[in-house]
Amino acid sequence: MAKSLLFIPDISGFTKFVQTTEVAHSQHVIAELLEVLIEANTEELQLAEVEGDALFFYREGELLSQEKLLAQIENMFTAFTGHLKLLEKNRICPCKACATAPKLELKIVAHCGDIEFLEVQGNRKPFGKQVIEAHRLLKNSVESDNYVLISKELSSDIELPIYYYSKVFRFKQGKDTYDQKEVEYIYSIIDSNKLNISEYSKAKEVVFDKPPGIVFDRNFAIPAESLLEYITNLSYRHLWVHGVDKFEYTENEVTRLGSEHICVINNKHLNFVAVKKKVKPGKYVYGEMTRSIPIADTLYQFYTISPISENSCSLKIELYWETKSILKKLLITLFAKKVLMKNTKTGLDLLFKLTEDSRSIPSSK
Repeated sequence: MAKSLLFIPDISGFTKFVQTTEVAHSQHVIAELLEVLIEANTEELQLAEVEGDALFFYREGELLSQEKLLAQIENMFTAFTGHLKLLEKNRICPCKACATAPKLELKIVAHCGDIEFLEVQGNRKPFGKQVIEAHRLLKNSVESDNYVLISKELSSDIELPIYYYSKVFRFKQGKDTYDQKEVEYIYSIIDSNKLNISEYSKAKEVVFDKPPGIVFDRNFAIPAESLLEYITNLSYRHLWVHGVDKFEYTENEVTRLGSEHICVINNKHLNFVAVKKKVKPGKYVYGEMTRSIPIADTLYQFYTISPISENSCSLKIELYWETKSILKKLLITLFAKKVLMKNTKTGLDLLFKLTEDSRSIPSSK
């Protein structure tokens, strides 16, 4: 029987990450990163299982060539590192989970051997001695949390030299003992600076040369971070934004600069994207921009939160709009501004009532 490939990307630091940060946001960050790794599976490996912070891939009865295996490994490290940089640069949330996410690392273990399969409720999962061995290789003596480890058996079968090196890889020999059996492997610590990270979308800072068209202020008897969560967490949005039939957004994602969502009103889809503007240090700001409303070319809405004490803060809501049409400017002055003021005031009142009713830090998305 031809050997099968066993391939396990594992996010390093997950346990500590969850134990020392806000659990819900950390779970969403990990979920995002796992999705990134799955999308980076360019060799169409079969996904057997999501194992918490790791993915268990396999290819039945076939090994990848050394060129394809190394390309697959590099592709996953590149995608993973690129997404961490995106999270770092476009972060809105100040919580520990979002702040420490860029410190997460990745290790990949690749092994091979004869495997059997267990089928439960239509799900086919590899099992056997080699599967156990592959998972045990995750616990090794490599002095890093950002590396690839390839078993000696696999490296021999695909004729990957023990001391192979390139711009990204520089392999060394290693060995560990499992159940009184010595297992040899080669490994390469990955320097993220050597990866060819593609340009990712950075949120553009918005600058205005005029005062806002609408401003509302209100104090809240909850911590500033909690109010920011109520505003940025789109799962709360239906509780305080009046007149929207539904909100469409990516549920397994912590809102960040560049995040998009859709408001559906009377079957009309209004597209919004998260943006930023400068605020004084110590304040939190979240903004949204849309070009979908008919009365203006662009509409911006910013929420600026200023801590007052440990359990209180003030919120300033500012609306800006831009239009080149004289007719639209007239419509805004005569009609639309009153509607925007009414809707914003209603939303602010509902948001205040929501926080008053809860009076506790909301659960993250």
